[in-house]
Amino acid sequence: MSRLLVFGAGYSALACAQAVAGRFEHVAGTTRSPRRFAELQAAGLAPLVFAGAPTPELDAAIAGASHVLVSVGPDQAGDPVIAAFGERLAAAPELVWLCYLSTVGVYGDHGGAWVDEDSPCRPVSARSRARLEAERAWTGLAARRGVPLAILRLSGIYGPGRNAFVNIAAGTARRLVKPGQVFNRVHRDDIAQAFARAAELGAAGIFNITDDEPAPPQDVVAFACALAGVEPPPETDFATAELSPMARSFYGENKRVSNVQSKRVLGLAYACPDYRSALRRMWAEGSWR
Repeated sequence: MSRLLVFGAGYSALACAQAVAGRFEHVAGTTRSPRRFAELQAAGLAPLVFAGAPTPELDAAIAGASHVLVSVGPDQAGDPVIAAFGERLAAAPELVWLCYLSTVGVYGDHGGAWVDEDSPCRPVSARSRARLEAERAWTGLAARRGVPLAILRLSGIYGPGRNAFVNIAAGTARRLVKPGQVFNRVHRDDIAQAFARAAELGAAGIFNITDDEPAPPQDVVAFACALAGVEPPPETDFATAELSPMARSFYGENKRVSNVQSKRVLGLAYACPDYRSALRRMWAEGSWR
């Protein structure tokens, strides 16, 4: 029996689970609070609480899982799923495949140069260093268990409810300018498609899941404003802008991320290959809300 267990059924992982629902006889997903149970049930998942500690229900779910998707980020103590269930997962009798959602932040700063899955990882921020350590921990667990592990490194995630149009409508859109700075992005639908394809293939290895076109963030805001028919916010110099430490830290890593391997190995055809086509489609469909 094929059964999918999702640790951290949040924004991206929930879409992943829905993309493969028809292929599994049972799909379960964790959340930190029962308050989201109705949402998960409506999406077709059996809800479970994971608040950092084992429960009999989670032990049973692990024992019966054939596929496991992990979308829970590390904390200061490391990866919480491995901390709570590492030994159980390493001994899970039905397990045939693991997938871990990571971030392109593990590459760190490459001065705007192109990076791929073979590029050195030199993360700058503490959260990116923790992600790299979590990747290594999952790689070790998969090796001990003898199952393939797909690590999907995601760039800046956007989609319904999380995009430039939402920021414009809320009055929070900004055009921060840091010369030479670019970011890659990925639509939630493309993350779900990548996961579905990787699960179908039982893929192993690291894959950058990202769009084709790294671009300056201020260009994205300006393009969204043009589509929405509103005046763009004035450009703000990054050097003098008031930003939270976390927001500022994102600008400390500058790189262009290649998705060639995801196309070649997984056979992905990105639905949103660049921000312009994505924003046009979202605006026309109203799917940005």
